[in-house]
Amino acid sequence: MEQHGDSKRAQALDLHRLGMSNREVANRLGVPYGTVGYWLHMDRKRRAAPLPGRDGRRRLCPRCEGGSFDREAYAYLLGLYLGDGHIVQYSGHRVPSLMVTCADAWPGLMAACETAMRRVFPHNSVCKARKKGCHNVKVYSQHLWCLFPQHGPGKKHERAIELAGWQEEIVEAHPWELIRGLVHSDGCRITNWTTRVVGGRRKRYEYPRYLFTNKSDDIRRLYCRALDRVGVEWKVTRRGTVPYNISVARKASVALMDVHIGPKH
Repeated sequence: MEQHGDSKRAQALDLHRLGMSNREVANRLGVPYGTVGYWLHMDRKRRAAPLPGRDGRRRLCPRCEGGSFDREAYAYLLGLYLGDGHIVQYSGHRVPSLMVTCADAWPGLMAACETAMRRVFPHNSVCKARKKGCHNVKVYSQHLWCLFPQHGPGKKHERAIELAGWQEEIVEAHPWELIRGLVHSDGCRITNWTTRVVGGRRKRYEYPRYLFTNKSDDIRRLYCRALDRVGVEWKVTRRGTVPYNISVARKASVALMDVHIGPKH
């Protein structure tokens, strides 16, 4: 790519700064389109300039620079991230990616995850990577670190997880979306049963309940605070002496969860 010389590269950079697209610059100078893109990429890297979106425009960071984003969809995506998501940047990639692992058994959940990513990041590419028994739903964005400040080294349950003030405001406005994301990632709706002696005969009774399971004390606390906001009664169940599950079993609370959450599908 260096065979065209420094003078043409300088011309290309000048034309791009005047507002020409990569294609227009390539046609004007008679060089390959990919060469122009490479020159621009290396120039940004040298200047440590922010990377543009797929259409060549630099997108404002929703947090740091006042860009807009869909807050309702974000609350749901935050729940998915806290449960089954993580952020990583591979050495060969320009930007980090948010990855949420979705089981193939629940295609509706996978579709909801993809829709939420597209609503929060309308200008970014969303893709699905097939794995055994599941898909990783992914979105690439240079602003992931700002939108998900809970990211950090190590497993989530081994470090503190706290919401920033602006995240708290979103969750207060859309508590059901956070709950839905958390249940879709680390929760389930099951049917329990018990027996009771009635009139001298033992009868079996079945009842539905929601369970949320997460090793992180902080993430369970966020879930319970959201349940309190919407008037859902809950209790902690344990594995031995370790608090592990959050159970919603009261009839009225289960009915409320059914309206807003429902079983995974």
